[in-house]
Amino acid sequence: MAVNLGAPRADSLHPVSGVRIGVVEAGIRKANRKDLTVFLLDAGAAVAGVFTKNRFCAAPVQVCREHLSGGDIRAMVINTGNANAGTGQDGLVRARTTCIAAAQALNLAPEQVLPFSTGVIMEPLPVDRIERGLPAAIADAQPGHWLKAAEGIMTTDTLAKAFSRQVKIDGATVTVTGISKGAGMIRPNMATMLGFLATDAKVDAALLPKLAFDLAEGSFNRVTVDGDTSTNDSFIVIATQQAKHPPITSFDSPAGRVLEDAMLEVSRLLAQAIVRDGEGATKFITVRVEGGKDAAECRKVAYAIAHSPLVKTAFFASDPNLGRILAAVGYAGIDDLDQAGIELFLDDVHVATRGGRNPSYREEDGQRVMKQQEITVRVGLGRGTAADQVWTCDFSHEYVTINADYRS
Repeated sequence: MAVNLGAPRADSLHPVSGVRIGVVEAGIRKANRKDLTVFLLDAGAAVAGVFTKNRFCAAPVQVCREHLSGGDIRAMVINTGNANAGTGQDGLVRARTTCIAAAQALNLAPEQVLPFSTGVIMEPLPVDRIERGLPAAIADAQPGHWLKAAEGIMTTDTLAKAFSRQVKIDGATVTVTGISKGAGMIRPNMATMLGFLATDAKVDAALLPKLAFDLAEGSFNRVTVDGDTSTNDSFIVIATQQAKHPPITSFDSPAGRVLEDAMLEVSRLLAQAIVRDGEGATKFITVRVEGGKDAAECRKVAYAIAHSPLVKTAFFASDPNLGRILAAVGYAGIDDLDQAGIELFLDDVHVATRGGRNPSYREEDGQRVMKQQEITVRVGLGRGTAADQVWTCDFSHEYVTINADYRS
């Protein structure tokens, strides 16, 4: 059961002018489930992406990087059920065959198509099923199919993940809509397992690569479920250029800040939804680290806490065994850390001060917070003014069950 995350409603998701989406059941791994999605982009759309830093990256990631370097992307093909990772040269051939099939159906060049895959690793991609399903997916393409797309890219997700916002820029209504998927194998070293964010804003195409990186840094690169960086992580940002406002040429401008804030809000909602729907998750946990010399060391400490199986299982059990958090702070890798400067809070409960138990701390107060579905862990390092945060979840029995049974 996802933590305080409801299923999105189709009527809450605004279509993005210049984007059409089709979704079908292609039988890629299991029958009777949406598993093949196409995005069709009008001419003139700008597209950028960031991808996994896992050196064992999937074939579609490699092909996407190649095709994005050429620009003029007009279509995306996404399959679930099979990751096409750990498949060697054959996997690259199959990913490229997917692009060729879509290009032929749409009268495009193969380099104008981006392929994405998610699912089981080290199994051959059934590209014949994708080829058979593509005509129906293309025929199904409509501007309002965002919810269908969110459902069509799921694997172990229990809920579709989709959010939308509209803002005014120079008097024009601008739309931002996005979807993501992911529940396990989540410690993005750039993005989430799969995320797609589109806006109809007019944005200088040269700005999009840095925008995609900045959005990922502020959202998907701040979440972890289990500390595993996927082979297939991909986050794509699209600007269709169809809104009726002057082009944005800088994100330091008033219009640029309005757009970036809206896109960051949707990106964070998508990223946090992955944690809320983490495999077997029962609690959503914010880990905020303050008083660091720089943001990088704050993130280092935050991730040490968020990745710790001992910390995560304690949260599942609502057991205020909070020395586990202090231990994680200590092994995070700050060589000159002075434990006498450490402060620890659970929400409003001051647990530790100056590196030791706060004399006024009572275990029943800690347990009260630990029983909540949403918890904030706040750590003070006493080293400077920097701060950063990550979002994570607990580890339950269900996490083991899901991953033990994943291929069955």
